[in-house]
Amino acid sequence: MFGWNKERRAARGDDWTGGPGRWGRGLLEHLHPHHHGGRGRLGRLFAHGDLHLVVLHLIAEKPRHGYELIKAIEAMAGGGYTPSPGTIYPALTMLEDQGHVAAEAGDGNRKLYRITPEGEAYLAVNRGAVAMLLERMAAAGAARPEGAAPPIRRAVENLKLALRLRLERGPLDEAQVAAVAAALDRAAAEIERS
Repeated sequence: MFGWNKERRAARGDDWTGGPGRWGRGLLEHLHPHHHGGRGRLGRLFAHGDLHLVVLHLIAEKPRHGYELIKAIEAMAGGGYTPSPGTIYPALTMLEDQGHVAAEAGDGNRKLYRITPEGEAYLAVNRGAVAMLLERMAAAGAARPEGAAPPIRRAVENLKLALRLRLERGPLDEAQVAAVAAALDRAAAEIERS
């Protein structure tokens, strides 16, 4: 099913295989949720593992924080796609592990990512693929149907990710269940009043 992509990824040195390697199946499911239950839109915009090229391209333009990358990609796609932190930060970790970016302390706890000479060389080799991805993002933004504002979609995805990560840590006791439910009820009430 992914034969041509697998060869292309191997040629680029990617390790987003979903196998027992560093990134494992969880990241594959996050990057391509339509292959595991039909949810998500990343698979329609990016081929498997291509988002890291866009991230590297943006960091080559200027050093950026993770949140800045999320907003830049959202703008490039005309609001038609907003990557979640659960997509961007693993991509940054992979690029850092490969030596394509370096992180330095930024404002507060935020890391500022800069491209390395190795990253510049990798980007130069993949210039054609980057151009195609940028064109696809622009086309997706131009063709997007009207719907919820991108910041709202991003916030909903962040909420779902936070809940999933908390539930994966283990069972909640009664006080924790009450606290999570109260936080969700407060958010619902504020949304209704807006």
